[in-house]
Amino acid sequence: MSDHLTLSSSNKSIAVLPFVNMSTDPANEYFSDGITEEIINALTTVKGLKVIARTSSFAFKNKNMDVRTIGDQLGVSTVLEGSVRKAKNRVRITAQLISTDNGTHFWSKNFDRDLEDIFAVQDEISLQIADRIRENFGHLNIQEHLIEAPTKNMEAYDLYLKGRHQHLMWDGQGMVNSIAIYEQCVTIDPLFALPYFGLAYSYAMYGSWTNNKELLRLSEANLTKGFNLDKQSYRGYFGKATLLFWGHWDFINGQKVFQQAIALNPSYTEAEEGLCELYTAIGYFEKALRHTDNILKINPLSPNHYYTKANIYFLNEDYTKALECIEISLSINPNFTHPIGLKQLCLILTGDYAKLTVFLDKTPLAERAEECRVLYKLVNPEDKIDVDISRAKFMIKKEIGEALFAWPLFLMVHLGEHEMALDFLEENIKMRRGQIINFMNIPLLKPLHQYQRFQDMVQAVFGVGLLPTDSEKQKRIAAPKALMSVTEIDLVLKVFDKGMKEEKWFKNPSISLRELAEKVNISGNKLSWLLNERMGQNFNEYINSFRVENFKENALNPANSHLTLLAIAYESGFNSKTVFNSFFKKIEGTTPKAWLRANQI
Repeated sequence: MSDHLTLSSSNKSIAVLPFVNMSTDPANEYFSDGITEEIINALTTVKGLKVIARTSSFAFKNKNMDVRTIGDQLGVSTVLEGSVRKAKNRVRITAQLISTDNGTHFWSKNFDRDLEDIFAVQDEISLQIADRIRENFGHLNIQEHLIEAPTKNMEAYDLYLKGRHQHLMWDGQGMVNSIAIYEQCVTIDPLFALPYFGLAYSYAMYGSWTNNKELLRLSEANLTKGFNLDKQSYRGYFGKATLLFWGHWDFINGQKVFQQAIALNPSYTEAEEGLCELYTAIGYFEKALRHTDNILKINPLSPNHYYTKANIYFLNEDYTKALECIEISLSINPNFTHPIGLKQLCLILTGDYAKLTVFLDKTPLAERAEECRVLYKLVNPEDKIDVDISRAKFMIKKEIGEALFAWPLFLMVHLGEHEMALDFLEENIKMRRGQIINFMNIPLLKPLHQYQRFQDMVQAVFGVGLLPTDSEKQKRIAAPKALMSVTEIDLVLKVFDKGMKEEKWFKNPSISLRELAEKVNISGNKLSWLLNERMGQNFNEYINSFRVENFKENALNPANSHLTLLAIAYESGFNSKTVFNSFFKKIEGTTPKAWLRANQI
């Protein structure tokens, strides 16, 4: 992986790696992947917690890598890993949190449940993870529940996860498969909103790229059914925005609905990528780049996002930067066809036939290789290469087909068949074909700019009144509100003082922030805020500071000379040698043994 993919980590940050499928049936991988994604989605609702998006987390699937390396590449302080075993109506989930700083496992737990309790266990896992992160790294305001059951029908949910698994293949066959499974799902449970939104997105994308208006109609119908059940679904708004933008080229309403999806879930990078693509199509390159930079902070190993960024540079004729982004995209997924095709176009326009021919020869997934070589010669006639262009006119087809790029159109333009090219372009604009949505700025179409017909097409699609005009408002970050009054703080601190000094609450090695909050009759959110915002410590620092003081007092007591230092540490409430030694050295600047030698009389 490229060095510039190494990111600095923030303390309150986590990557949820794909849970391993431990079931006897390998086909159950869709289920373990689905559980992983649901936990990721749940954690993104905790404000202040940076959660790496699914695509980047799944880049490490089936790879045995050191968590410290993963932490560097994703810019996170914590990694969650685990496994799922599904058998009949039972599910067993194991989960553990690991520090990417030193590889320490600081929380682990097994969950054995009936399958019908799957949403409750997902919620329990997500809440415990969020609790452990704030105990170790700082205040987070955590809701009572992070996951609500979207359906009571486990068969429908199981089908939904299968459909989602296919959906996330992001290719034509995956879309076809997901549509079939989602349709089964809504038949079984017509009151389950999520599969309707899955259908809406799949129909919208497949319909816009294959010129199938019936699929677009089905997308609209499924959106209506989904929103009747759930009016606040960010996936629903993403599907609706996709239909408006890709299906109908409605840039104004498409922007509004993408923004609604992002407002509901700011970490949902697919929606923000959709907004990037919209801004790219209408030539708002600066805005598009600003959004791509933002989504790459959340999803730094997404080949899609790097392709999106490469496309912005390509349309802006900055081929050097476009190729840099393409190489990163392909380093993450060498079989991703979008950057492969875009690289072909960049190499044509940079006049680098040597690189192009090597790339075509070693890339089986290259798009329209023969047309590509001919187009190169047409664009670069001065380059003395052995390419026969006599058959160029016979390569021109009336349809783009399912190709990612409009090769017939490019050939027409550079053969000098400009009227034919204008006719072809006009027809495909009427059909709203996704392959030519960026036509206003596609560099290979520049010879057409001289014609009034081309300028009329630009005005008909991108003219005044057809583009969003409102500027994006910067969100003002309000100062955090105090969760407790001065009087309440004083009362709690007095109870703490007595509990720690007299009752020695800290000696309980398993005490948690929520348990301590119950002792003083306040919420976990209030206690987290009090410790971090008013006392300048996270929960573990607060508790462990008492444990260290207790250790020091007992270690210097001659009556304890028969005990090992570790035994005294455990008696003080520590339950890990590593945690004890690390925290002691952080506080005292030396090891426990060296400190004892220096302080014994």
